[in-house]
Amino acid sequence: MGRARADIRLRWLLSSSAVSNLGDGVGKVAFPLLATTLTHDPVLIAGLSAVQFLPWLLFAVVAGALVDRVDRRRAMVIANVARAAIGGSVAVLVAAGTVSIWLVYVAALLIGTAETVADSAANALIPAVVGDGDLEGANSKLQACEIVGQTFLGGPVGSTAFALFATFPFLLNSAGFAIAAAVLLGLGGTYRPRQAEPTRFRSDLADGIRWLRGSPLMLRLLAVAGLLSLLSELAQAQLVLYALDDLRLSDATFGLFAFVGGIGGLGGAAFAPRLVRRSSRRAVLVGGVLCCAAGFGGMGLTRQPVAAALLFGLFAAAMVAVNVVLATARHTLVPGELLGRVLGVWRTVVWGVIPVGALLGGLLTEALGSAGRTFTASGVALLAVTVFAAASLRRFPIDDETASSRPVIALDQ
Repeated sequence: MGRARADIRLRWLLSSSAVSNLGDGVGKVAFPLLATTLTHDPVLIAGLSAVQFLPWLLFAVVAGALVDRVDRRRAMVIANVARAAIGGSVAVLVAAGTVSIWLVYVAALLIGTAETVADSAANALIPAVVGDGDLEGANSKLQACEIVGQTFLGGPVGSTAFALFATFPFLLNSAGFAIAAAVLLGLGGTYRPRQAEPTRFRSDLADGIRWLRGSPLMLRLLAVAGLLSLLSELAQAQLVLYALDDLRLSDATFGLFAFVGGIGGLGGAAFAPRLVRRSSRRAVLVGGVLCCAAGFGGMGLTRQPVAAALLFGLFAAAMVAVNVVLATARHTLVPGELLGRVLGVWRTVVWGVIPVGALLGGLLTEALGSAGRTFTASGVALLAVTVFAAASLRRFPIDDETASSRPVIALDQ
């Protein structure tokens, strides 16, 4: 594939991802706001967050197996059309005044289920779209699309639109997904993995797990990612309490504090490819985990808002850089025809520990007496993960492109 053609394909994919992430960010704010107009039961409100996350626990592996059997671009188009239809239906129900909390639950679950297909297909498409190009650069741009769409634009747009009239954000949510599906039509070619022979869906599910179990390097990377996710969530779940109680920030100032984290994330996405080129993936991965530990550990030791915000930005930048390296490692090491299934197993583990970390963080804050001490504990634990990552990956060829199995994708030019 020529470099110019690869760049064009990547632009189409990133454009679609940017618009769909904006729609997703709007929806993630609008659904909870809608729920508060229907009930003030804290259990039901909290349950909505769990429902939005639940599809990744239930269907990530299934979605991965699906995108390994079908054209991945087509899977993204269908998933985005489905999300557009669901968002549009919610808008109609809100306008008619017939929506209920249970319908909100169902809509959030259905949109989340379609999201598992869309996101898995987008990640699996990256190596095929880039070809022999810069995988780190492509993954960092995909991360930037997510940060801008969901953190910088989606939240403010969703809350402002809801304040104008309740139907508006759901119309925007639906339009975002519809545009994302339409943009993908510009991505020429077919992107269906080649299969040696027809297989049963159940055996496909097992193949991804079997491949992971037979790859010591990927198991170690998965362990690092899972521990990082679990231990960072200890503190992240307490961020509001830390900002309001330890730093004595106002509600309005907290929004600015969180904004600094988004800026840090963009910085991590921008600099990760350059850092890899100047050093190595292993160095960026281990150094990134170390910076995560320093960021959260430092936040636990300071009560100065500016210093805390800068440390939070450091954590966000390091986390995104680590995610770029992990995504690139998956793309270079996992056979293309198994990429969706391996990604499904990966996300089930890494995202599955997030609610566990959040619960443990709450218990830890209660036991220690302050959210700041939980940040310190998280930083110390992440130091241990840094040592584990450095030791466990020392003899493995994470930077060796010849150790990879590049995706096998049939492209109709």
